[in-house]
Amino acid sequence: MFLGIDIGTSSVKAVLMDGAQAILATATAPLTISRPKELWSEQNPEDWWAAVEQAVAELRQKVGTAWAGIKAIGLSGQMHGAVLLDAAGQPVRPAILHNDGRSHGEAAELNAKLPAIGAIAGVPAMPGFAAPKLMWLARHEPEVLSRARHLLLPKDYVRFRLTHGFATDMCDASGALLLDGAKREWSPEIAAAVGIPLAMLPAALEGSAVSGLLQGEVAKAWGLAPGTIVAAGAGDAAAGAVASGAVNAGDAFISLGTAAQYFVARESYRPAPEHLIHTFCHALPGRWFQMAALLNGAGALAWAAGLLGKSDIGKLLDDTERAFTGPSALLFLPYLSGERTPHNNPHAKGVLFGLTPASTPEQVTQAVLEGVALSLADAQGYLEATGPLPCRIAVNGGGSRSRFWMRILASALNKTVLLQEGSETGPAFGAARLARLAATGEDVTQVCSKPAIAAEVPPDPALVPAYAEKLRRFRALYRSVEPLF
Repeated sequence: MFLGIDIGTSSVKAVLMDGAQAILATATAPLTISRPKELWSEQNPEDWWAAVEQAVAELRQKVGTAWAGIKAIGLSGQMHGAVLLDAAGQPVRPAILHNDGRSHGEAAELNAKLPAIGAIAGVPAMPGFAAPKLMWLARHEPEVLSRARHLLLPKDYVRFRLTHGFATDMCDASGALLLDGAKREWSPEIAAAVGIPLAMLPAALEGSAVSGLLQGEVAKAWGLAPGTIVAAGAGDAAAGAVASGAVNAGDAFISLGTAAQYFVARESYRPAPEHLIHTFCHALPGRWFQMAALLNGAGALAWAAGLLGKSDIGKLLDDTERAFTGPSALLFLPYLSGERTPHNNPHAKGVLFGLTPASTPEQVTQAVLEGVALSLADAQGYLEATGPLPCRIAVNGGGSRSRFWMRILASALNKTVLLQEGSETGPAFGAARLARLAATGEDVTQVCSKPAIAAEVPPDPALVPAYAEKLRRFRALYRSVEPLF
């Protein structure tokens, strides 16, 4: 048995995988985001731990005696967040998350200070990354930064609680924007430009490596053997790829969670900073990936449901599908949390354009679904400039549960969407696979195969040209309102 835990932005998800890679049970625990100021997005690391314990307790109850057979634990999590601990291992402030835009000035400063950062780290500095956040803290909260001794990424705080050790994986290290992507080691040049000592950074390991052993107090509380292996795991982008089997050159998938990623595996390090495409280390040795990173995915649907007073999102989607007659006349820019690819604009805002007295909740919902799909289509054009993409692409994450949304996405991308068995478990399943690799040392290709296809959603020939035209209007709307942000 192998346990995978994903520390997401909106929830923690845990899955238990058996030796045949069947998912025996899943459990989730919700998380909330604090936004104390404009552009700010924070979470308390202690809330992650509490949610992990809640999800683990639920999972343990579901599987009964099988729980004791867990051989290893794998971790995945939201990327880019800055978690700072003092010498005693206590957080010195709330974690600054991936969709926090406060350090936009420092990101520009870092790019000017070190013009080669895009080639070294795989993408230019943007405010979501940990590196410019550290510069912001040095400028605005120097007393807080002076107490910090360790920088971790979100999942790595959970690792610290499990093992009492400080480590991360190559994907999350890349996402901190402090790693030399070609060398797969921390960059002294970037650390010096940011103004931090290398000693603050955790050990950077391959995702399938053993990062530590489960400590006795947690082992006892969880009913597991002390010394249970804890794998390095991966940032959620790479963990989702491991789950999807996107581990060989040219393999691609889309993760449609709170945020969204469009991911393609590469056999070598080929940064393309001019396209704002992220070129990072994969979770597996000798592999890299390129990715369009979008800050707004299925979270936009949850926002719309709340705005419309619809507590049952499933029913809202069903009602919207029944009312569907073609692309909505409404346009929605989904940039509720700013945007990274392709705009690198933390000030970007959500825009709902074209409302009339006749506009309905279903039309608004459809516009939101289309807005997210069109933002992925927009990013796809930039990703294609770096290399070929397959004509069939897997989609995982919570958004993939809506077949209606997948029909819209397939038509907007003009690609067949593949829904894999267990796709909704995404990064947590990838973390469980990495746990197995750490415990067994098996060949990657034996473990990280592509799951069986549960369904294929082809592009609708009648909708493809309509969404291509709507993408043109979508881009024009952004250009028109961008100066107002």
